[in-house]
Amino acid sequence: MPLGLGRRKKASPLVENEEGEPIRAGLHVPGMEDGGVLGLGEGATSEGLPPPHSSMRPRLIFHTQLAHGSPTGRIEGFSNVRELYAKIGEAFGIPPAEVMFCTLNTHKVDMDKLLGGQIGLEDFIFAHIKGQRKEIEVYKGEDALGLTITDNGAGYAFIKRIREGSVIHQIQVINVGDMIESINGHRLIGCRHYEVAKMLKELPKGKEFTIKLTEPLKAFDMIGQRSGGSRSGSGVQLGTGRGTLRLRSKGPATVEDLPNAFEEKAIEKVDDLLESYMGIRDSELAATMVELGKDKKNPDEFAEALDETLGDFAFPDEFVFDVWGAIGDAKVGRV
Repeated sequence: MPLGLGRRKKASPLVENEEGEPIRAGLHVPGMEDGGVLGLGEGATSEGLPPPHSSMRPRLIFHTQLAHGSPTGRIEGFSNVRELYAKIGEAFGIPPAEVMFCTLNTHKVDMDKLLGGQIGLEDFIFAHIKGQRKEIEVYKGEDALGLTITDNGAGYAFIKRIREGSVIHQIQVINVGDMIESINGHRLIGCRHYEVAKMLKELPKGKEFTIKLTEPLKAFDMIGQRSGGSRSGSGVQLGTGRGTLRLRSKGPATVEDLPNAFEEKAIEKVDDLLESYMGIRDSELAATMVELGKDKKNPDEFAEALDETLGDFAFPDEFVFDVWGAIGDAKVGRV
């Protein structure tokens, strides 16, 4: 079946962070009988009643520290990444803009433990804040620099992986976790990861460019570490609790079950395809695509759903077809 016949790009606003996926019904509360659900959609229960008052909703409290070292703080009452950073700022008396990204259950710059749009109910949050700034001249001697880019959902794009043997791998002062502030004087604060990856890809081969970076503030035991990053793999399954708190750019945060085996396999494969085609890794974007495609009957329905929800990405037909194939393979256990 030809893919993309009659596709029309819909000008829908791009979500502000990584959790741009359809609002799933309900706030699942672990421990309720028969998988009880509290509050469907954005304003009513299945009986047409108003949503429960906030005082009746489960109170979720998370423990947090600054990754370079700090006392333990307690935070609650956030629904998206920006609100999470604001709560961290309040807990430690720092501006929210100082928070670069968060990892779960480790203070190290471990991209497999990066906080995306999900937090396990028993996860410990470590906030990595801005450290040393640096400006580096880089000679682009190959078509690809060897970088995989992600973003924190609040305006900062940073390095998630450095391919071994690549142009950037030879420059020891550039590391995984470094935030990209600007390229050749073009400020990138507020840009999404795919925009930064596109700019890096379009830099002319055989010429130098200037990149300004900010590295996360390091604890003493982290100084001197150099990691090329690793595959996300099962990193989408966070924490040891019975569910995860899913953060959203629109609507309330919800407590949901962990991804099932099919979803885990499909998300991992789609994340690999994002890196291959676009130079980014984004497990939440991959999860959104799996959510959109798992109930579709053919690739044209899937392509239409992508255009409606993620139209600003303008995914090429070849990529959409490969993603459709990956979801189908995961359904029958071929991944």
